[in-house]
Amino acid sequence: MAIKITDECINCGACEPECPNNAIYEGAMDWRFSDGTDLTGYVKGMNGRSADADEPQQPLSDDIYFIVTDKCTECVGFFNEPQCAAVCPVDCCVPDEDHQEPEAVLLEKKEMMHK
Repeated sequence: MAIKITDECINCGACEPECPNNAIYEGAMDWRFSDGTDLTGYVKGMNGRSADADEPQQPLSDDIYFIVTDKCTECVGFFNEPQCAAVCPVDCCVPDEDHQEPEAVLLEKKEMMHK
């Protein structure tokens, strides 16, 4: 399952540099599939979003940091636990029950982004 940031976020930014997939963005910031990944050209995300890897995408939140589900692997293949949750001072990085993915899918997503 992917991780999400709840509205308890205090916008401290501790989580953003910890993400090995560059899946965390500050509120109101555009994001790209190519940010922090090896993705190029047209990309079809595993959760249905599709776009040119370098094309700016609309922010998922204007107010708080957000996690792009198509880029979140819960740090599987990098670390033993999600690093955003490990460093969050207010425990607002939590499992996203709307995006449950088995470990095999998370590993596949990691391999897709980091060749």
